This record gives sequence, structure tokens and C-alpha cells, in this order.
Amino acid sequence: MTSAPQLLTDPFLQLPTETSVRVVWFTEFAGTKHQIAYGENLQQTSYASTTKLSRTREDQQSRVANQTENGQVYQQPVQRDIWRHEGEVTGLTPGVRVNYRVTSVREDGESVSSDVFTLAPNPKPGTPLKILLTSDHQLKPMTAANLQKVVQTVGRVDGVWFAGDLVNVSDRASEWFDDNRGGALFPGLQGRAKYEIEHNGVKTTYNGGQIIQHAPMFTCIGNHEVMGRFARKGSLNDEFDDTFPREFAQRLYSGKSLKDHSFNTNTYEEIFTLPQSQEGSKRYYAVSFGDVRLVVLYATNMWRTPKLDTKYTGRYQEAEKDFNNPDNWGYGQIIYEAINQGSTQYNWLKQELNSPEFKQAKYKVVMLHHPPHTLGGNIVPAYTNPVQIIERNDIGNIKAIRYEYPKNADYLIRDVMPLLEAADVQLVFYGHSHLWNRFVSPNQMHFLETSNVGNSYGAAWGNEKREVPIGYKEDYAALGNPNGLNPVLPTIAPLLGEDGKPLPYIASNDITVFSIFDTGTGTISSYRFDTRKPDADVVKFDEFQLK
Repeated sequence: MTSAPQLLTDPFLQLPTETSVRVVWFTEFAGTKHQIAYGENLQQTSYASTTKLSRTREDQQSRVANQTENGQVYQQPVQRDIWRHEGEVTGLTPGVRVNYRVTSVREDGESVSSDVFTLAPNPKPGTPLKILLTSDHQLKPMTAANLQKVVQTVGRVDGVWFAGDLVNVSDRASEWFDDNRGGALFPGLQGRAKYEIEHNGVKTTYNGGQIIQHAPMFTCIGNHEVMGRFARKGSLNDEFDDTFPREFAQRLYSGKSLKDHSFNTNTYEEIFTLPQSQEGSKRYYAVSFGDVRLVVLYATNMWRTPKLDTKYTGRYQEAEKDFNNPDNWGYGQIIYEAINQGSTQYNWLKQELNSPEFKQAKYKVVMLHHPPHTLGGNIVPAYTNPVQIIERNDIGNIKAIRYEYPKNADYLIRDVMPLLEAADVQLVFYGHSHLWNRFVSPNQMHFLETSNVGNSYGAAWGNEKREVPIGYKEDYAALGNPNGLNPVLPTIAPLLGEDGKPLPYIASNDITVFSIFDTGTGTISSYRFDTRKPDADVVKFDEFQLK
């Protein structure tokens, strides 16, 4: 007997306009009909179009269905068939919420419907909004607890800004939909997660929050949304690690698909319906949302290990075993989309900052993944193209391949931040380092990283130093923020260090953090929750106001 059909996700909201919004959901069957019922008594209908995701797979490291250990079901990457359904609900009025529900009909005529949720079009300027600022979920242990506390603390939010790194390996379907440990992306953001945290023998299960069924989400690309050369390796993790510079791919793979032989964001782009720019499509864009003009950049690079052991393909060197095989070189921390002065993205940004939509907005916000200022490890080396140095011995054999990153050529600091300062941007929001810290420039431009969502890798502060090379030409900062600004102490309830002094950051694997932008007051409030104390209150520990 065939089991009843299931939705792979609840519906979620995308791309609101003044009178409409898109509704998206996923199933594991193509179906014969997919529709949205909405309005009073759900009497209006909108039909959805269906597409199949082209690259979603599972492999030996997936945790899906009956596979709870490596290789139990899958021994190599295997295509997983997933269908995406999208319909548009039109004729909406700003500020008026409307009930909706989606239904999918399977080929055998059996149907499945979601619960009833609410939707609304793009809010008008002057509408007070609560926007969740988040990033770096990546199925990490505290993410479901974080999202559950968002809803319990502030109720329904009006929008979500996600500064990249939604999952770990973008083409692994279960990371988006149904990882069997309970922490996949969509379940967490839809209140369907089931992630257990244990402290001192006490187990607590967190379900995340019902967030994106009611609120549109705007995302940017982080390094974990980018996959490497397609189907060249035996596992999805290795394929993720196998990104290759486009300029070298053009030479090595002439006449073949450049995307397939360098890097791609296919799955990310197939999953989300986002605003688009003519130059960057949905990879970088700008959108007006209530009183805010949000500018989203594609600023991320390949994360490689800082380790200097010769067996590693790292950020500062190539592995010794690959010296004579350039096809296997990593080429350092390659930047995926140029943003330096004169590049297409830079020129687009310059144009956007001069647009009437941007200039007239009450709040001007820029979101990107890579941090311009942070105490985290990932800000070193500088955000610039790696400079390759090949050292040879007396008979011409390679004895070392290393990479330098000139600090004075950091594209974000040298080229982008002066543009944003000149355009009176009030907030630069980013992620990547898995901690909370913030900074303020002399011109009162605020910088916020609120990425201690699911876990942390620490802060370069006190005795906790970054792993940096010694004896290289460039100076690589082991401590602090290498780009000059000092971190701001939380204004309400900072955590204390071992010396009893307040800390200007949170970098914890027990305490999770989220931030809310209230556009009615212009304040950004940050909250923390200690997962070791499941019955404890959420603590507001910092607040600042955009002028």
C-alpha cells in the first residue's frame, strides 16, 4: 500500500511586491497539480509552476532516512529527485495579512495540504517592522534553539535577512530539507526541527520557529552556498572543497562548461526566488522593504585551512603531493565574485548607492557574508586575490608553493567601505566567523556580525590567537580586528571574562545569539540564550540605534 503523500517543506514566502508575494514549497513527487488557496475562507486559488532541482544529491556522509553512519546506504553521490513549486498570490493590500494554505496532488490523485499560514505584500514606508538578522546556521547544534527563542521572545517577525552560510554543502539535499539529526535549514526556520541538546544528563528538544511561512527571507551567498567542480570527486564534501579559479578553468577546460569546471551556486539559485540585478542576477541585488533599502553583495571566498602542514591544501600553501599537478591546486582563498574597484559588481554598487530608491530610504543597510571588521578567525588574511609564489630548488624542482594576501589590497576595506561611508550607509551586516561582535566607524556607520547562532569557533582575543603564518612577507594579525576599529562593549548585559571584566563579543558553544532590527524605532537589539539552562530567560544584552 502506498503511503500518504508528504510535503518536504512547509510553504515559505519570497519576493514580495506592493501587491503580491511568491509562495514556494518542495515535494519528492512531481505531482499533477499544486495550488495555493488564500483569502477569506481560503476561497481564492493560485496555481503553482513546478521545476525539478538539478543538482540535489545524497552521499556517504549524508544523514538522511536510514543512514545514520557513513556509507550505510550511499557509497557515492546519488541524485535525489526533489520538485519545487512556486505560485504568486496577487491583489494584496500592504499591511493586510491574508490566510493561505498550499495543496499538492500526487500522480495517483492523493493530495496533501499544509497548515494555514499568513502572508502579506511588501510593507509600505512608515510601517514599523521587526526583522530577524541571522546567518551561519549550517545544521549547527544551537540553531533550532536559537530560532525557537526568536519566536518565543519577539513573536512573528516581518522579514528575515540571512547573511549567508545556510547549510554546509549546498548540493546535499538533506541539509536543506530533512537531515535525520533534526537540524536541517527549512525545518529550523519553519518550526519543524527536532534537535536535541543534552547538558548534565538533561535532554531538551528544540523545534526551531515558525518564521518563514509568514515572513519573506532575503539571503546572500556565503562560502557554503558555493560548490566546486561538478562530479569530479567521490563525495559531496570533496566536491564542495574542489572550487577552482575561473581564469585557470578557461585554460584547462577550454570548450567545456565553465561552471562545471570551476564553481557554481546552482542549487542555492534554484531554491530561492530573490530580487535580481541586471548585472548580478540574484547573486547580488537591492530591494526596498518598508523603510529600508537593503543592498545585498556577493562577497565571499573559498575557506581553506590556515594549517601550514605540507599535507594540506591551505589558504597559505599548496599540498606537497600536488606540486606537479596544477589541476589539484587550490590557488588559496579564491574570491568568487570580483568586488574591487572597476569590477562589474563594484560599478553596480556605485550606481545603486546613487539611485533614488537608496537615497530616499530612511534606513540604508548593506548585507554581505565576509566580515570587514571582526574578532573572528576568518578575517585573516586580507580579502584580496591570493598572490602565488613558487619556490624552486637549484635544479628547478618546486620546493614550495605559497600564497600571500597584501593587506593594503583588501578590496572590502580599500574599495567598498569608503563607498558605503560616502553614501551614508547606517548598517553593514555580515556573518562568517560564528560569533557576535560589533563596531562603529568614526562616521557612525555600524558594523554587526551576529553569527553565534548554532556554534562558535572562538574570538581572537586575550590568549586565543588565530593560526597565522610566521616568516611570510605580509603581516597576518593573530589577535583582534586587523582592520582598525575596536569592538564595542554590549550596552546592557555583556558577558564577563575569566578576569571578571566585560567582554566585547560572544563566542560560545553554549550561548546562542540573535538580533532584531525594529524599524519603528531604528534600534537593533541582540539577545542571548544559555542552552545549558533550558528554563532560563532570554537576555537582551545589547542595543543600539541607527541615526
